[in-house]
Order: sequence, then C-alpha cells, then structure tokens
Amino acid sequence: MPSIGILGAGQIGLAIAVALAREGIAATLANSRGPDSLADVVRSLGPTITAGTREAAAAQDIVFVAVNWSKLGDALGDLPDFEGRIVVDTNNPIEAPLFKPFDLGDRSSSEVVRDLVRGARVVKAFNHLQPHLVSGDPSGDGGKRVLFYSGDDADAKAQIGALIDRLGFFGIDLGALSLGSRLVQFPGGPLPALNLVKIT
Repeated sequence: MPSIGILGAGQIGLAIAVALAREGIAATLANSRGPDSLADVVRSLGPTITAGTREAAAAQDIVFVAVNWSKLGDALGDLPDFEGRIVVDTNNPIEAPLFKPFDLGDRSSSEVVRDLVRGARVVKAFNHLQPHLVSGDPSGDGGKRVLFYSGDDADAKAQIGALIDRLGFFGIDLGALSLGSRLVQFPGGPLPALNLVKIT
C-alpha cells in the first residue's frame, strides 16, 4: 500500500482522514500549526492516523492537498520536487466567509495547483462531495456513493481509483485533468455537490 499524507486538517482533510481510518489505512496528517496542535484530533481518529509536519506529509507516495485556496502558495510553494509522486487536488477556488470565487483566468483550479507541485502527477478528486459524505458510510444510500476523479497520468489515476474503491466508493474517471477538473470544480462545474449513488 502506498504511503499517504494529508496536507490540511480542515473539513475536507479531516473527512479524508476519517475515511482512511475507517478502513485501517495509515496516513500522516499535517496542518500549518504543527503536529502538537493535532494531538487530540489524531487520538480521536485512531492508531492509523498520525500527526506530522507539512514536510513529512508531503513526502508520502500519495499526498492529499486540502488547504484553503488563499493558503495554497504558503503550503506548497517551498516544497521540494515531488519526483513523480501523486498529489490529489481536493481544493475549490472559493472559501469562507465571503465565498467569492478566485479569478483563475482561463485555467482550472487543478491546473493552478499543478504549477505549485513541481514534478507531481496530479489527480483531481474528493472535492465535489460535501465533507460529511466523504467521511460517512459510502454505501449508506443503498449503493456505492460516486467519487469522480481525473488526471493526465494513467498509473496515477489507477492508484487513486483503487484507493477510492478500497474506501467503498464507486469511482468514475472523467478523463484528462483539463477537462475533468472543470466538470467538478466549484463554482462553475456541473457536478459539485451531487450525491450520486451507483446501485449495485
């Protein structure tokens, strides 16, 4: 099993940690305030989730980025080259309290993130569902809850698709990053917040 890091311990970062912990999958969780600030959080998540530094989380095989959009530069800008490791972009270019979309020009948010993670194979995923659905029972509505993903590297997508399946979700590959990330981007895309279920 590839090692996993999570950059960001807000709602979506914690939701991913909960989903991983439920399946006994180990991960390193990091935030901007340091590992000590996460002691109570990781204690509540169980033994497979540990607190670490930003650098430790970013050094894992698969790195989930779940950081407020305005803080992405600080969180990612000075990290070393990812050297082909996978970065999962879970972000949307909007944040509380104003919920005013950031101006990205003609790029998708994932294309912006890709420029910040040198050498990474970027997969867009886990951003279109509300956090309580990511952390909740993926089969709670009579089937497997759908998770969309997209990217330009076939192997990276295969690994994230396999992880999505292991977590109990039904993954749907939306194709290339430039297309798929726009479909799930909030605001603007047609797929965010849709709670779709694959009936089995």
